Amino acid sequence: MKLHTIDTGFFKLDGGAMFGVVPKTMWQKLVPPDENNLCTWAMRCLLIEDDKKLTLIDNGIGDKQDDKFLSHYHLHGDDTLDKSLAKLGFSRADITDVFLTHLHFDHCGGSIIREGEKLKPAFENARYWSNEQHWQWAVAPNDREKASFLKENILPIQESGQLNFVETKDGVDFAENVRIRFAFGHTDAMMLPQIQYKGRTIVYMADLLPSAAHLPLPYVMAYDMFPLQTLHEKKAFLEEALAGDFVLYFEHDAVNECATLQQTDKGIRVKETFKLSEL
Repeated sequence: MKLHTIDTGFFKLDGGAMFGVVPKTMWQKLVPPDENNLCTWAMRCLLIEDDKKLTLIDNGIGDKQDDKFLSHYHLHGDDTLDKSLAKLGFSRADITDVFLTHLHFDHCGGSIIREGEKLKPAFENARYWSNEQHWQWAVAPNDREKASFLKENILPIQESGQLNFVETKDGVDFAENVRIRFAFGHTDAMMLPQIQYKGRTIVYMADLLPSAAHLPLPYVMAYDMFPLQTLHEKKAFLEEALAGDFVLYFEHDAVNECATLQQTDKGIRVKETFKLSEL
């Protein structure tokens, strides 16, 4: 097995929304905002190369939305999904499996492309993976979350016949050396791949811990549907990750790709940061 970082560029989100009830005077020391209170975040995906399978975990925001939509998120940077795959000698046609941690637009927007008036899967040869509980949550969204679940990102996956579901059961195996953890605070039944790699346990954090700045327990996004649930999930996960010396792989941290943990007098915090390629 080989793991590869797939960078798809950066976008901006409101700092207050990203840190919830935490005052700006505190979070701005960790992630400095611009003059409009917007902070830069990565859309960092992960490619698992294993035997004859190429599994892509999440795929960024994509580029099929109109200019008005994209202008809200200030996409920038030189990296794209296609460029990152090409650097490794791959293309979208080589992807055999697309694993979607959840169906918010910044995680699954690259799943579908627009050709003229038609919407079609960007990965024509791949099986797409979600779970039925989260899928039902996404296709009939609540009023608070529906702006994140865009039907043009989601419904064409099912219409293509490429949609598959994993069992909604914590610890279920997805592939050899890949198990799935579930989290329910950010959105219903979000999936976090836990990967055994080079003797280490790596967890793709998705939106349970968007960045290293979100390690302190009260640092919970305003985007989370059930913030107290997130807090409990974070606490339990961080204790387990510290005890097991896990490597945390951050999807949205614009600076830090991976981190390990240590106990401090302020709680569990970052021990060291590094790139996945340095493992």
